[in-house]
Amino acid sequence: MKKQYAVLVLMVLFVQTVFAQFTLDGQFRPRTEHRHGFGSIIPDAADAGYAISTRMRLNAGYKVDSYEFYLSFQDVLVWGENRQIRPDDENNSFAVFEAWANLNLGKGWSTKLGRQVISYDDQRIFGGLDWAQQGRNHDAGLLQYKKDKFMLDVGLAFSQDFDNPTGFQSVGTAYNTTGYFSYKTMQYLYLKQQWAHFSGSLLLLNNGFQNFTGDADAQVADGTSNLQTMGTHLEYKNGKFGSAVNAYFQTGERQNELKVGSAYLLGLDLTYKASDKVGLGIGTELTSGNKTNTTDQTEAFFPLYGTNHKFNGFMDYFYVGNHANSIGLFDVHASANFKLGEKSSLLVKVLNFSGEQELPSGKKSLGTEVDLVFSKSFNGYGLAIGYSQMFASDGLYELKGVGEDVAASSQNWAWAMLTIKPKFLNTSKD
Repeated sequence: MKKQYAVLVLMVLFVQTVFAQFTLDGQFRPRTEHRHGFGSIIPDAADAGYAISTRMRLNAGYKVDSYEFYLSFQDVLVWGENRQIRPDDENNSFAVFEAWANLNLGKGWSTKLGRQVISYDDQRIFGGLDWAQQGRNHDAGLLQYKKDKFMLDVGLAFSQDFDNPTGFQSVGTAYNTTGYFSYKTMQYLYLKQQWAHFSGSLLLLNNGFQNFTGDADAQVADGTSNLQTMGTHLEYKNGKFGSAVNAYFQTGERQNELKVGSAYLLGLDLTYKASDKVGLGIGTELTSGNKTNTTDQTEAFFPLYGTNHKFNGFMDYFYVGNHANSIGLFDVHASANFKLGEKSSLLVKVLNFSGEQELPSGKKSLGTEVDLVFSKSFNGYGLAIGYSQMFASDGLYELKGVGEDVAASSQNWAWAMLTIKPKFLNTSKD
């Protein structure tokens, strides 16, 4: 009987392999960092931070004609954070990073349901935030349509945490998870059309944020604040020349009924391939800041769920858990990417920052950042090494609340990251 059962299992697996595509892969990504001014000005009396973190993922995908299923487990740990022989994980970081199913509805239509990465265009408003070891995901449902070079996505999400159980039944729909623009509801429409050298997309997004009344010890859910974000991303590529434009507008309300009026983001990037070994780039971005003297309204734009690390300097001084309702940002940047060999490259990028609005002192200039990244691919893995230096202006000390007289003379950050992506199994016939 056991032999017959084993044969049956093998036959089922063989049939699955013939008619389905199954993939099993992973990622091992340790990164060491020396932080001496990463994210904010470091005082002279403070010691630099040094640590090694590791992201580990195990990904499984299963695909047949009628549906596709994907599952990604993730753990993020810092070396030494668990004491020896500890029976459990100190930071409790093990999680399901992605778990979704994509159902084929026919004639170009499909629906993608579950925990997933939502990323569009250059990741300015929606991005996977892959630089962060934990990444970013959404629990959402998407209705999708694709035909030729046109695509349409309708996204819906309703967030709940069941923090108020009574017996076996939760009472109400209060959403108690807060911070970093965590939304209770989300609805969006995304459209994109591509042509030979040009592409354009349109995004219409609404986010509902849970409001609360009462003091911290007795908060009561009291409706939602809805923030609308809308705009376009345009790209043009022809030969050695490329350009990209971002134009977005925000209105409505942030959390707790903070009114948003005339908030905007405008960006322009130009690229030129000077040779097979040199690529050049220049660009600018203007993000509106708060110019009112009231506490119930803001004109500050916030790029929500984008990969902000990519845009405003690798040292993450702006829009990475900070700068949410501040003076905005105007940056001018230039870059050069040098191909040093078949599998190695060097990126050099310089960014100059100033506020879109003035600080209380009247200053606008914030400083200049220089980012260097060396990358090299080997047989099955890759290595990246980076160094960044911030040359702060007086305005940046004021913005970050650290006096120039007590700040360290040099603000810098260095890192090295190894990435290994093993392919354990792939039954694809490609």
